[in-house]
Amino acid sequence: MSIKLEKLTYTYMPGSPFAATAVRDVSFEIGDGEFFALIGHTGSGKTTIAMHLNALLKPVSGRVLVDGTDINEKGVSRREVRRKVGMVFQYPEYQLFEETVNRDVAFGPKNLGLSEAECTERVSEALARVKLSQAEIGERSPLELSGGQMRRVAIAGVLAMRPSTLVLDEPAAGLDPAGRRDMLELVSTLHKEGTTIVMVSHSMEDVANYATHIAVLEHGALALEGAPREVFAHGARLAKIGLDVPVTVRIADMLREKGYAPPEGVCRMEELRGWLLEHLERGTGLK
Repeated sequence: MSIKLEKLTYTYMPGSPFAATAVRDVSFEIGDGEFFALIGHTGSGKTTIAMHLNALLKPVSGRVLVDGTDINEKGVSRREVRRKVGMVFQYPEYQLFEETVNRDVAFGPKNLGLSEAECTERVSEALARVKLSQAEIGERSPLELSGGQMRRVAIAGVLAMRPSTLVLDEPAAGLDPAGRRDMLELVSTLHKEGTTIVMVSHSMEDVANYATHIAVLEHGALALEGAPREVFAHGARLAKIGLDVPVTVRIADMLREKGYAPPEGVCRMEELRGWLLEHLERGTGLK
């Protein structure tokens, strides 16, 4: 399933003295099975675009196509759109409200009109996918859980809808280093299992390590787009936007200044580490 934006423009409070255009004429396509990252400085339009992907916002002009269908056309079911494209907001644990974990995760499937048996199956499946034990926490209040567990429950509630695409707005925000690592590994696992991921992020390291494609936003417009190695090759352009390059790219550049020859376009630490180990093990030096 692909998602395509065609000249998307969105203005908050149009026609009022406080009108502000957050997104201007943005076009790109999210391919089936991609791990797509939206990056940019604060206020660049990342979250606004993310909220268009499952019709939470309607563009002032332009279109959002899911599987070739304009999701804002008259007669298109928002419920069906959200079955395909699930949205997880920043700090999703703030949205937990049911008395038990099981009931919270079942909320979406029940709203789809599914049978009790189907809802129960989906709850078990979703909790397993986020690595939570239903036997241990299913009947507990979600508010009794740790911050990381609460966030996983919130994500499970979206996964229970079985979306083809999962949109996450800063999924690791506010977590400690261990929780952040675990959350990103969870998202990576969901991607490897076949879910298309769209992730809004401020972290260039996370984007370099996990994304297959990147869209860079600047003041609501698309500034750069491509694979991580293509985007992070534009270090000077990113700096003007207010973004840094991953530490791996900086290390590779420093090595080149010293006369070494790491692979061109390297941006993932595991790639650079592999290159270093290969040459050190051979005893041939790094050049």
